[in-house]
Amino acid sequence: MLILGLDPSLSCTGWGVIRSEGARITHIANGQVPTDPKASMAQRLGLLQASLAEVIAVHQPGRAAAEEIYVNKNAQTTLKLAQARGAVLATCGTAGLAVNEHAARLVKKAVVGTGAAEKAQVQAMVKVLLPGVKIAGADAADALAVAIADAHLTRML
Repeated sequence: MLILGLDPSLSCTGWGVIRSEGARITHIANGQVPTDPKASMAQRLGLLQASLAEVIAVHQPGRAAAEEIYVNKNAQTTLKLAQARGAVLATCGTAGLAVNEHAARLVKKAVVGTGAAEKAQVQAMVKVLLPGVKIAGADAADALAVAIADAHLTRML
């Protein structure tokens, strides 16, 4: 099954597609969707929607996975993240994809072995688990980690 991992953000949403066959995972594709901070909110959300709809159309994943929202100390930042996440989830819903949501600590634990892992540790482990992968950036690495965690966690159910 192809799994689309998502790391939603208004500034740059990461995405990664992996194939999960039992305990085996392989890299299919990954990328990032940056938005222009000078553009209107509607334009930025529209870009996220259109770009992810294209990713879904090209790769035809069987399901998606995204990190659950976390609350920042800055309410404005949390609101922007929630809006981006809403656009990402709505795009998946429009495409008929089920979306599994996982806490960031659970993703880190599933990929690295500890929920307190640093970003660099997560990226290093993604490279170990997906040999030869060329990661488009930090947000794409996080999205691949979400997909890997989803494959692992749903296999355990």
